[in-house]
Amino acid sequence: MRCLVLDGHPDGGRLVTALLDGYVAALPPRTEVSRVAVRDLQFDPNLCRGYAVAQEWEPDLTCLAQEIDACDHLVVGFPMWWGAEPATLKGLLDRVLLPGWAFRYHSKDAMWDRLLAGRSADLVVTMDTPPWYLRLAFGDAVIKRWTRQVLGFVGFKPVRVFRFGPTRRGGAERGMPKWQARLARAAASAPALARAAKLPAPVA
Repeated sequence: MRCLVLDGHPDGGRLVTALLDGYVAALPPRTEVSRVAVRDLQFDPNLCRGYAVAQEWEPDLTCLAQEIDACDHLVVGFPMWWGAEPATLKGLLDRVLLPGWAFRYHSKDAMWDRLLAGRSADLVVTMDTPPWYLRLAFGDAVIKRWTRQVLGFVGFKPVRVFRFGPTRRGGAERGMPKWQARLARAAASAPALARAAKLPAPVA
């Protein structure tokens, strides 16, 4: 089975990368893993004219689209900055999740086809905000958008979410053992991989 791991941090050697390292190490042995770091891709993150005018993919985006198309399970990791993902990762979404490839609107009603259906996904999100406060004070906005308006919109299901924080003032050091253990359990039960192996996939 194929798992695509997308590192959305614009810098290397950070907490997100370390968490993804642990996730990959815990995947079932026969899993074929591809890792892509957004910071290593060469592309214009600006969708210049919306979707009315075709903006050709650069070679790196073509390769990434092929990896997404081939995967059974997607893992996306990023830090939450100002209530959202880093700008380059947002630009990647704009450029890659195109109508006609990731989704297709119906001509006679307001619905759409989710062209990437059949795949599951996990979100790994680090934050300075305590996760409980993100839910209480901000309504979990970034998580809702990713699960419903981004990955869910194009067909990924289920989309599991793993929030890790607060990271400041020693929070990452104190939380790391527990966080790594949680992700190891998640990797071992990745939904699409478990379905393919005809095993139950408990939600973490």
